Amino acid sequence: MSYRIQGETTEWELVCGLEIHCQIISQSKVFSGASTKFGGEPNNQASFLDAGFPGQLPVLNEKCVEQCIKTGIGLNAKINKYSVFDRKNYFYGDLPTGYQITQLFHPIVSEGYIEVETEEGSRTIGIERLHLEQDAGKSIHDMHPSKTMLDFNRAGVGLMEIVSRPDIRSPEEAGEYLRKLRSIVRYLETCDGNMDEGSMRCDVNVSVRPIGEGGYRPKVEVKNVNSVKFVMHAIEIEAHRQVDLYESGNKVLQETRLFDPINQETRPMRSKENALDYRYFPDPDLPPLILTDDYIENIRQNLPELPEQKKARFMKDFGLSAYDAGILVSDKETALYFEDAVQGQDAKKVANWIMGDLFAALNKTCLSISQSPIKAKDLGALVGMITSGTISGKIAKEVFEIMLETGKSPSVIVEEKGLKQVTDSTAIEGIIEKVLQENTDKVKEIKAGKEKLKGWFVGQIMKVSQGKINPVLANQLLEKKLSEKE
Repeated sequence: MSYRIQGETTEWELVCGLEIHCQIISQSKVFSGASTKFGGEPNNQASFLDAGFPGQLPVLNEKCVEQCIKTGIGLNAKINKYSVFDRKNYFYGDLPTGYQITQLFHPIVSEGYIEVETEEGSRTIGIERLHLEQDAGKSIHDMHPSKTMLDFNRAGVGLMEIVSRPDIRSPEEAGEYLRKLRSIVRYLETCDGNMDEGSMRCDVNVSVRPIGEGGYRPKVEVKNVNSVKFVMHAIEIEAHRQVDLYESGNKVLQETRLFDPINQETRPMRSKENALDYRYFPDPDLPPLILTDDYIENIRQNLPELPEQKKARFMKDFGLSAYDAGILVSDKETALYFEDAVQGQDAKKVANWIMGDLFAALNKTCLSISQSPIKAKDLGALVGMITSGTISGKIAKEVFEIMLETGKSPSVIVEEKGLKQVTDSTAIEGIIEKVLQENTDKVKEIKAGKEKLKGWFVGQIMKVSQGKINPVLANQLLEKKLSEKE
């Protein structure tokens, strides 16, 4: 890859892997019956088990298992029929039991991959594992000047931790990998992917090495980065920090750091632990999880169409380019909107309106496509009116703006505003004749060979008709009228 960091004496390359925590979509938590609904009053959705009360036993939520298998299949990964839950022991205020139930040695999913596309081409990013675990509670540091508040509503929510291999070689690849993974879990409806709400969180592992050097140097983990943009910035900033350390003769410590987006820096959090520090051992309250081939296959057969499959279908069925299809399928709601809008219409024109005018309008108003004031079928109808010659492309822009403001269908707007395109040849010829008579000097110039003035005449004709004449028809009838004046 071309992403390189040039030091004073050496050229360096990035070595990066991502650990992504995805909160599982399920009505109850992974080992208790407490609700997982987001936004509840603090500590109103925590069972005795979640709060660490003694004498409580975990019961595995089958929905969370199913969601992990679906995600594993979507990541082209191996589903392990035998997996084991372990206890990861550490002491922190938001972990009331003093341990987290997770999977270390025998995860439910392993050995997958995601294909990413960047400006430099396609690359495969390996996935080492997906394991099922429980989330911790939430520490709140800004509600009291000297105390930390604890909310256990999140404690015990099912998590899929998806760990990539250290295959990422640029911030752009990391961003594309994260966007692709988020798209997959949203299509599968296994995680909502909302990084701003914390239901998808990313830990970034960064190291650097001189070009051509084998092996890996000490890595730094940057914890809890909560947007694609910040992930890319954190990687670049941390990589340059490490290069500066090496170039000045210092060492890079294996530690955990936090990304400060305001000051554009990473700051030390704690020294990096390893597996021994956590004293892992199999959870004595949970038996091994054993899956059958039939169970896995049944889930596989009921998977929805995934982004790459939908992209291939859009290219085949609608004749879209790989670029256009890729943009339309990157978001599930956009893909659904396109499929509703394209029925019976020109696919390329519909795609252009969605990716151009509609995206611009939604970005300006901070709305998602599912909140669009223009219904998908109405956008398709607008394209159909252009194709049929009912309205011109210029008038369509005006109609589109009214649709945004009112939510009305294009046919209603065209009827109310009297915007239907003039197709009566006699009426059009009358307009053309009027324009020619008012500009006889320019007619003479055309006769003298100044052909470019024909474009000026078309502009005048469109102006007089308020854009209601088809430009192609206006051109044809203009030529006819000019020939009659020979």
